[in-house]
Amino acid sequence: MSNNTVTLAHGAGGKQTSELIEKVFKAHFSNPEFTADDAAVLPELEGRLAFTTDGFIVSPWKFNGGNIGKLSICGTVNDLSCMGAKPMYMTCAFVIEEGFPLDDLEQIAAAMEKTAAEAGVKIVAGDTKVAGKGQVDKVFITTTGIGLVQEGADTSGKYARPGDAVIVTGDVGRHGCTILLARDEYGIESDVDSDCAPLWGTVNDILSVTKDIHVIRDATRGGVGTVLYEIAEQSGVGITLDQSAIPVDSRVKGVCGMLGLEPLYLACEGRLVIFAPADKADMIVAKLKEGKYSQNAAVIGRVTAENEGRVVLETELGTQTILPQPKGELLPRIC
Repeated sequence: MSNNTVTLAHGAGGKQTSELIEKVFKAHFSNPEFTADDAAVLPELEGRLAFTTDGFIVSPWKFNGGNIGKLSICGTVNDLSCMGAKPMYMTCAFVIEEGFPLDDLEQIAAAMEKTAAEAGVKIVAGDTKVAGKGQVDKVFITTTGIGLVQEGADTSGKYARPGDAVIVTGDVGRHGCTILLARDEYGIESDVDSDCAPLWGTVNDILSVTKDIHVIRDATRGGVGTVLYEIAEQSGVGITLDQSAIPVDSRVKGVCGMLGLEPLYLACEGRLVIFAPADKADMIVAKLKEGKYSQNAAVIGRVTAENEGRVVLETELGTQTILPQPKGELLPRIC
């Protein structure tokens, strides 16, 4: 498209709206179920369905390793995947700031198209609104997804059990670190890139090895540390981590060291936290290491009956300490 920008007329429902949908969204999202009607009519699905919705207001909208469009697909695909559900269909709603470049909007739509194709999910309906200058920070996206829960899969944050192994599918904190650096508030130069990725393939790999998985959770806003506290509370258990086993990219370690940040509390957008019986952990990790987005998978801890609702960190010095819960807004508008 040309270097034009989004105007209020693009959200008025007239000719310009139709042109925007036709030239940007339909051009990238078209599939047999994609509709111009008020609602998509989907083929019949047999089995249990997972259903989720999510909003994305990341600033800046573009970052090293992705953009808000890729992020919006990954976020919804991964939420469905964590329930053992194969992502099937999605809708997306855009709120776009007046003056946003049309070429940038097409870049976002192209990223969504590419990521949806990789995940095997179809975008079937959507909505577009244009807000006045200053009412929205560039572009916001809200997505909703439907997935088909795979036979034998049954996961929940309330299913963690003493004796379970705690597994992460890769190094932690990269997305949060990437967004922090993209805002250029600290003058730090680094080539840290986001781990943003669609993870249905990763979950499908795990389920092909065993259906005996208690918890799968994607460590987005708040990072792995926040997820662990949520699960400990939901399940009424304690969690003990081996600090030396937690994979952290050296670039992220360097940034965190300079700014005094804890990588466990930086967001991930392509990492899962998995709780499974300890006797299944080795084969799960072995399978994960074969995957595109999980080659650095590791067992990082265990579930205990003691210290209910707490996360205990076994340090590299051989001591134990309670991992402090984060407070306030560490990195606002992270996803």
